[in-house]
Parts: sequence; C-alpha cells; structure tokens
Amino acid sequence: MKRSFFYLLTFLAVMSCGKKSTGDTAAVSVNNDTLKVINNGNVEFSRYFTDKTMRLDYFHSGTAEEEHFSTDRIVSDGRWSGSKHALCDALELGSYFYEVIDRESSILLYSRGFGSIFGEWQSTPEASEVWGTFHESVRFPWPLKPVRVILKKRNNLNRFNIVWTTDIDPDPAARKVNPADLVHNEKIYVISENGPAEKKVDLVILGDGYTQAGMEKFRKDAKRLSGFLMSREPFSRHADDFNIRAIETPSPGSGVNKPHHGVFSRTPLTVHYSSFDSERYALSYDNRTIRDIASAVPYDIMVILVNERTYGGGGIYNLYTTVSADNNFAEYIMIHEMGHHLAALADEYYTSSVAYEMPEVKVEPWETNITALFDKENLKWKDLLEEGTPLPTPWNKEAFDKAGYAIQRERDSIRKVLAPESVMEELFRKQMQQEDQFFASEKYRDKVGAFEGAGYLAKGLYRPQVDCIMYTRHLTFCKVCSRTIEDVIQQQIE
Repeated sequence: MKRSFFYLLTFLAVMSCGKKSTGDTAAVSVNNDTLKVINNGNVEFSRYFTDKTMRLDYFHSGTAEEEHFSTDRIVSDGRWSGSKHALCDALELGSYFYEVIDRESSILLYSRGFGSIFGEWQSTPEASEVWGTFHESVRFPWPLKPVRVILKKRNNLNRFNIVWTTDIDPDPAARKVNPADLVHNEKIYVISENGPAEKKVDLVILGDGYTQAGMEKFRKDAKRLSGFLMSREPFSRHADDFNIRAIETPSPGSGVNKPHHGVFSRTPLTVHYSSFDSERYALSYDNRTIRDIASAVPYDIMVILVNERTYGGGGIYNLYTTVSADNNFAEYIMIHEMGHHLAALADEYYTSSVAYEMPEVKVEPWETNITALFDKENLKWKDLLEEGTPLPTPWNKEAFDKAGYAIQRERDSIRKVLAPESVMEELFRKQMQQEDQFFASEKYRDKVGAFEGAGYLAKGLYRPQVDCIMYTRHLTFCKVCSRTIEDVIQQQIE
C-alpha cells in the first residue's frame, strides 16, 4: 500500500558497505576519515560487539524539502537476534541506509537499509504545507568501543548521500547510553521456534485493539495468519528458518482508531487508519512504545495485527507490517504487506488511489520488482527472461485498465457512504473474477518480461510478470519478487 519517491538534500556520497572490497580491505574518505571495509564488511562479531542490541532512538523532522535529526535516547533492546556473520547489508534495499563505524580504526562494522514513516510522509501534499516530526529507531549489535553512526538517504539519482551522523560511546560511564534491559511483564506466545535467533528470521507479532478477554482470539489470529504466510511460496520453502512469537498487549476496548469512519479510540500501540489521509492505511506513529514491547523477544521483523474487519494495513521496509485481522482478505494483506516490510518490494498496481504525489520517472527505480525500462539490454531481471519474449511485453492493458478504474470508482462510492465491509469484500471478489478472465487469455501470462503499469503509474513503469500479489489480490509472488524475498531471508540466516 505504499511507496515513495524522494528528493534529497545534497551531501557527500559514500561507498556502501563492501561494494569495492574483494575480501581484503577497501578504503574511502568519509568526513576526512578513512573508512575501512574488511572482508566485505563482515568483521569478527566478538571482536567488536557483545551479544546485545543497541537501539538508537531519534526524532526525524522536516518538510517536503528538508529534514533534520535529533537523538532521543540510546538504550538496550535485549539480546541480539540478527546474524553474527552477515553484518554488512549487501542487498542495499530501502530509501534509507545506515552504517556503524568503529571510531578508532574507521572499520565498517554493520549496515542495513530501511524505510521510514517520515520518508513516506515527505511525499504527501501535507509535507509541503507543514512541519512534521516522527520518532524512529535503528538497531545494531552493542559495540564494545565508540562508534559513529552514519545515516544516508537516496538522492534523485537513487544514490545514497549522508544526511546525518552521530557518535556513540557505549561506556555507561560516559552517561550517554542506558545499558539496562526493560523488565517485561507481557505474556509471550511461542508459535514456532526452530533454532538460535542469530541463525533464524525472528518474527514478532503484536496486537492492537484486542481486549484482555480477547487474548485467545489474538493468539488464534496470530497463529492463523503466520501459518498462512508460511504456507505460501517462497516462505514455505523457508518455514524452518523462522522463529515466530506473539506478545499480548491488551486494550481497554475492542478495535482501533478509524477517523474516516468517525470511530475514535485509544489503544496501547495507537494503530490508526487514515494515515496520510488514506482511509485504508493503518499505521502507528508511537515507535518508542512498539519497540519497547517488541524487545521482550528477539525480533528481526514485526507484524501488528489490528482487531478490525475494516480493510486496511501497511508495510514499511524493516519497520513493521499491519494487518486488519478479521477482513476476508486478511491473508492477502498479510502477504502483500510482508513483501514491503521484509523485502522492500514496490507496489505494482496503479488504478487505486494513493496519498503520494508521483513525480515523473527520470531514473531507474531502486526497487527490485519495477523498472523504467530505460535500458532494455540490461534489464535488472534479464537472467529470468526467455528467448523470444518481447520488451516491453504486450498484454491486454487497455481493457484491463478500463475495468480496474471502474472498480476504483465503485470502491470510492462504497467508502463514501460507509457501507458495510461485506459490500467492499464482495466488490473485491468481483474484481478478482474479472482479472482471472483477463489473465486467462494473455499470451505471456507465465513469462517474465516487462509489462507496462506499476508503482502507481499507468505509463512509464513496468513490472516483471503480468500478475503478482504486489499487483492484484492473487496470493502468488512473481519470480522476481520471490527471488528478492529469498535473498533477504538468506542474508539474515547466514
């Protein structure tokens, strides 16, 4: 349900983790220091880190044209759950990227890509009118010695530029960090445990809008939806590579805040619909509370189940996924939004209304599953092309789009009169039946190519296959999206 294009401040561009290293040592100038990249950025864990998570909380503020950062606090976030070997993020996904540098030796210790709520908000009309502030966090292994954290963002050429740096001394005597762990009283429900956290993908599931009496329902919802996720490819091939745990967070009442519907409530995680004035986009801006509760268990990725039937959810890369648990399309929401959260996949649809202002595409998108097709000879997924598949790849786009826009108009009218959710669910079923009829006659239905229409744009962007769960509500990832998900999983368990 999301994707943003960004216009950046111009700062010094630096080499991303390990890109120029061949296994020995590479160096690059960073603020007059020399950044050393050793063994493709994957240093010996015990030499530089303890088995604990440092969480840097900060405020991210600005407008559509500028952004600023300020440290909130630096705390312990529990035991380290990430890989102790793949410390360098070789995939470089996400609109933001951070690096942790040893201050004494200038050795690159850790890096990861991520997305942010501020980054999405910055592309909305509101960001051109008012100042916004959001709370965010980056997490990394607890360093033994002082480090510098470098935060970078993609510029309008999709290259990473530095936007903020801050130094951290992990010594408690410096009085800048709090190494104490939180005392947790939350009840934890283990759904699946397959091995040590650092060798698995650890998924934590939180719930919002569930009362104390509804905790059994929360546990069933968590088991049902995580089980469905693990039953679908490519996740099913990696089911043994996941640990899945749920944490109970009872609410005083059932359901969450829904401003478009005139339903107002306050819940522990403050999940709300109407994010960025999109009635279906469910997010929480209370990052600190969510992180504190999640730290009760080791986690790499997070799902927040919303005790609602109203269609909605969201997914932000390396932040969280939200899912309306009672909607008849909850399974679709779970898997689609996990594509955003786990693998930074772009939305491939373009007939639905969105909150973002979409600029003209002038550079190749960084997301793995969409392309501007500026260079047909070097298509990012060209290794999956079969000989004879034309680029762009023809499909019955005109008729498909006409039906899709008609569905969108009907959808808008249903929302306008606040019709029962069953009416919307029936419309979605009707839409899927129409799509099945269109796809059945497509010559290149099962081929990888470049099908025009993706990333909220009907023209100028292309997707890998005619159908994918990032495009419609059919519960299958295309080959390109599947590969990206597997790449992320593999990096986590190395």
